[in-house]
Amino acid sequence: MIQLFNVTKVYSNGVKALNDVSLTINKGDFVFIVGPSGAGKSTFMKLLYREEKPDRGQILIKGKSIVRMKDKEVPLLRRSIGVIFQDFKLLSDRTVYENVAFAMEVVESSKEEVERRVPKVLETVGLKGKEYRYPGQLSGGEQQRVAVARAIVNNPDLLIADEPTGNLDPDNSWEIMDLLVKVNKRGTTVVMATHAKEIVDMMKKRVIAIEKGKVVRDQERGRYGYEN
Repeated sequence: MIQLFNVTKVYSNGVKALNDVSLTINKGDFVFIVGPSGAGKSTFMKLLYREEKPDRGQILIKGKSIVRMKDKEVPLLRRSIGVIFQDFKLLSDRTVYENVAFAMEVVESSKEEVERRVPKVLETVGLKGKEYRYPGQLSGGEQQRVAVARAIVNNPDLLIADEPTGNLDPDNSWEIMDLLVKVNKRGTTVVMATHAKEIVDMMKKRVIAIEKGKVVRDQERGRYGYEN
């Protein structure tokens, strides 16, 4: 599903965010990306959906180079990738339904398909009955559920979650994790950057640790390995 070969990313201020990173993530994997703040986790995630490009090295998604990919091809890549952000990034002037529908409209789904699929995914994430509320009328946990619904409504092959529980209390965090596990069991590959030690330690999924831009640990059924 994902292959990185000797990937290096250096920002204009001279910071080397990633340094000669090589790894493979297989289809259907659930992977935690961990490490200290500033280690390069967010850069790693942004490279996967082509928000950033590496200075050296190669990245393949489903066997296709996203480094050599032309800018006009990027929207097609992103049709198969769902992204969940720590700060939700919802459209405040649109309802829950409209926020999720927007993700389908971007990929030019038909009106009929939107009307069929959006209610189903909102029921999946526990938001049935709140379709016409606005983000400002929701709790933080509910807003993140909208973000999850938006990320999975197009049935992505890959789900990228960058600190999805970072702004949530423990109960809401576990509810979001339950949703991600369900999505993963349906076959979607999940890559999640996190500082949530308890979640990582309890779930015992694959753990990739990044420090100072380098992969220092890659363990099946791994642990968080840092003190928060």
